[in-house]
Amino acid sequence: MKTVVFEVMPPDAAMARLQSELASGKLPRVARHTFRTAESMARTLTPLRWTLLEAMTGAGALGVRELARRLGRDVKAVHTDANALVAAGVIDRTDAGQYVFPFDRVKVQFQLGKAA
Repeated sequence: MKTVVFEVMPPDAAMARLQSELASGKLPRVARHTFRTAESMARTLTPLRWTLLEAMTGAGALGVRELARRLGRDVKAVHTDANALVAAGVIDRTDAGQYVFPFDRVKVQFQLGKAA
């Protein structure tokens, strides 16, 4: 089962973790997509885009019309949301124009604390 973790983490902390993983010589067990802030995660992963990801999880490559049919949404709106997720690096687009989210499971993690 391929898992992706969406997380909120400052860039310096994400870089330190990556350097540590590379130095260990061990491959990470899960893929990660890191957002700088909870706000940037919320702007990127809107409620409608979450439903798009849900439809794509474990589904393989899908065309925009098939995604729209599965979601009961307008093709143009799904196209706009899918392209926003491609631009953010969350999903991929094939040479044939289909969209791919190559994961079977999504985990979201972030912590909120007292403001500095």
